[in-house]
Amino acid sequence: MKPRAWIALSALLLSAAVGRAGAVAGEQYAQRPAADVPTFARDVAPILYRNCTTCHRPGDIAPMSLLTYEDARPWAKAIRDEVGDGNMPPWHADPKHGKFANDRSLSEEERNTLIRWANNGAPKGDPQDLPAPPDYVEGWTVGRPDLVLTMPEPYKVPADGFVEYEYIEIPTNLVEDRWIEALEVRPGNRSVVHHVIVYARTPQPERRPSAFRMAAGMRIPAGQSGGPAEPEGQKRERGVSRFPPPRRLGVAIGGFAPGNSMLRFEPGSAMLLRAGTTIVLQMHYTPNGDEAADQTKIGFIFAKKPPAVEMRFAALSNGSFVIPAGAPDHAVKAEMTTTADVTLRSLLPHTHLRGKSWEYTATYPDGRSEVILSVPRYDFNWQTDYVFAQPLKLPKGTTIRAVAHYDNSTANRSNPDPRVDVKWGDQTWEEMQFTAFVYSIDGVEPGLVLPPPARSGGQ
Repeated sequence: MKPRAWIALSALLLSAAVGRAGAVAGEQYAQRPAADVPTFARDVAPILYRNCTTCHRPGDIAPMSLLTYEDARPWAKAIRDEVGDGNMPPWHADPKHGKFANDRSLSEEERNTLIRWANNGAPKGDPQDLPAPPDYVEGWTVGRPDLVLTMPEPYKVPADGFVEYEYIEIPTNLVEDRWIEALEVRPGNRSVVHHVIVYARTPQPERRPSAFRMAAGMRIPAGQSGGPAEPEGQKRERGVSRFPPPRRLGVAIGGFAPGNSMLRFEPGSAMLLRAGTTIVLQMHYTPNGDEAADQTKIGFIFAKKPPAVEMRFAALSNGSFVIPAGAPDHAVKAEMTTTADVTLRSLLPHTHLRGKSWEYTATYPDGRSEVILSVPRYDFNWQTDYVFAQPLKLPKGTTIRAVAHYDNSTANRSNPDPRVDVKWGDQTWEEMQFTAFVYSIDGVEPGLVLPPPARSGGQ
């Protein structure tokens, strides 16, 4: 062998040896990090289990699982960047106003732990330090349902265009009243399901207690499923639903939107589901460029006995607005006043692509006023039901004002068309000002049905 070739071979062998030694050292470092370096088993897994894995697990909404070290390690830098920028976990409430039971946000200490872990080689640590992983029932976040109802057949979603709201009816076949302790909506195809609202229609209409008076002038235009603002060059045809709305929907009891698919009530509280009820799913589909099919299902967990408190679902909305073309910060208000003593459990704000922020203010009968929820950076792609850590007591005569702000300018990168005025409409290129909320009426017996209103004029 020529001397030059020998020198080159020796250098190559030395380089390989150094590389192997470095790899072994790296493995040892990953297994035995410095004492002050966070490890997955001891420090990172508890954070991910508490804040992330309800979505980051197989079969759920997130694109990757974070349940194990092997799952999480390839995404260490992405975790660092998303956490450092405040994008993950998604939580948009201003911490200065209210405390919430489902707060997913990280503390500064938790955020720093994840960043330091990623910046120091993302070590696994001692497997004996690993806590028990969350116990998820396959296919469900809420737990194992007592009753699962599924759409009778798959719904075929076209590759393009738009789909009017569809109303899919599913009989419960219940032979006795049941009390819903928890429910979850599981879309069959998340890529085309924009949202679902679940209605429960009793065999016969019932007059139930109510506790709110909506302010005048905020109604949704009668018979209008959408406003006139339409994409350039697209003529909107209506009335082509395969499953149009029934004459009677019933009452809303839950729903699904990206980031929000389940309800679980505190022990001793539940929502009524009458014997013989038919479930009506209001389905909003959004074509994504490929033909698709969806067969959504809903799971119910029932209380073992009648509750002390009946939970109810209602909405606050304003459908009489026009957002001017090009407006960068247009406010739309909605207002309601309690007509009984009420306990407010949660608020879910909803706008479409032009929505930018929300704020809710309670003004009490004694004149005192406070902001109960502020969402300064509303995210259409991640909609949250803000559940109060301590449900709010609203005495009779309390006014709730909701103010949503919209950006209909060119500065809004998500804006479908800043050149048009925008009104209320179902489709994402239209707009809404809508809040779903869950509450109970203080002192009212669960399941109470009011007598029919008295007829006037002797008839």
